This record gives sequence, C-alpha cells and structure tokens, in this order.
Amino acid sequence: MKLFEKIANPREIRRKLGLNQQEFWSRIGVTQSGGSRYESGRNMPKPVRELLRLVHIEQIDLAKVKREDFEIVEYLKETHPDLYKSLRKAVRARIEALEGEGGDTAAAHS
Repeated sequence: MKLFEKIANPREIRRKLGLNQQEFWSRIGVTQSGGSRYESGRNMPKPVRELLRLVHIEQIDLAKVKREDFEIVEYLKETHPDLYKSLRKAVRARIEALEGEGGDTAAAHS
C-alpha cells in the first residue's frame, strides 16, 4: 500500500484483526466515536490513514520507533546503498519465510 493511499474499509481491517473499536482506534490516537464515523464512511484525514496503515497493516509498534531509527536508515541508504539493499532483501526473505511457516508476521516486523 502506498503512502496516504485510500483505506477502503477500516471496519474490515479492524474485524480481521479481531479488535473492538476502542482497541483499534486508540492505538492510533483516535477516539472510539471518531473511529466509528470513519467506519461509517466519513472522510479520513491523510495523517489518520497513514497511522492506520503503519500500525494496523504494517504492524509497526510506534512506541518502539525513534527519530534516530529513521536517521540511521537514511544514513545507511546514502553512505552504503549496497548494504542497505542487501539488508532489505534479507529482511523481506525472513518475512516471507515466517509467513510461509504460518508464523506471526508482526514478529517479523519487530
């Protein structure tokens, strides 16, 4: 999914994850009533869509992400692009292997 791509049905994502509205929306800083409105078709702002994608689709624990992590990634991309590409390929292979084993893909992203 591309950055800021339209989230077609947040209710479907929430139900697939087995979460109630409070659990699902509070993880991205949205009230239950606000989340209910988005699930009913109200336009979702780009920042909310992106948080939903990161937290519930990409399974990123925002509490663990630090600004320094992004700076390290950017530094690695700029100064060692071959190493960055190699690491990215290895991580993708690891995720695919875990998914193939029926493993938890959330664990693969942590």
